[in-house]
Amino acid sequence: MRSAREEELELIRRAAEDPEAFGLLYERYVRRIYNYIFYRTGNHQDAEDLTARVFQRALKHVPNYEDKGVPFSAWLYRIAHNLVANWHRDRSRRPVVSLEDHVHLRPAGAHPEQETIAGEERERLLEAVRRLPPERQQLLILKFVERMSNAEIGAIMGRTEGAIKSLYHRTLIALREEMAKEEPASDVE
Repeated sequence: MRSAREEELELIRRAAEDPEAFGLLYERYVRRIYNYIFYRTGNHQDAEDLTARVFQRALKHVPNYEDKGVPFSAWLYRIAHNLVANWHRDRSRRPVVSLEDHVHLRPAGAHPEQETIAGEERERLLEAVRRLPPERQQLLILKFVERMSNAEIGAIMGRTEGAIKSLYHRTLIALREEMAKEEPASDVE
């Protein structure tokens, strides 16, 4: 009985010569790569274009793929990260993380006032996330959107699990401080 890892490595080997095998890899990972890119760009059209470029580049270079003990997805995320970084650099603007369409903080049966407060809190949080450096945005996307473990994130970002834990801790502190700066003034009369 072969492990899932062995089966994936066999599929990758076949994909170097067989477009159908690469198509299976594409189907397995396209949604995750698209989501990652969308959260980094905040734009569906750009995310679609960049996702296509990730898989074009992967198809071109899959014959050179070397198993280094990390999942194939880490290699794809690395390609996506580099393309997104170039996309941002080419546009000379800060990355935008658009979570509005996917994060719903509305409690069931909430009153309109509660919904408004929750919406304002969500906006404040998203604005604070948008001000973080791209590396920290990437970490938050992989952690909370893709729900990856620290080890998986480390493989994608080229860091140890301990380094990811440390970066995560520093990112949460920075986010908390950023949110504290934006604390709305209380209505004191």
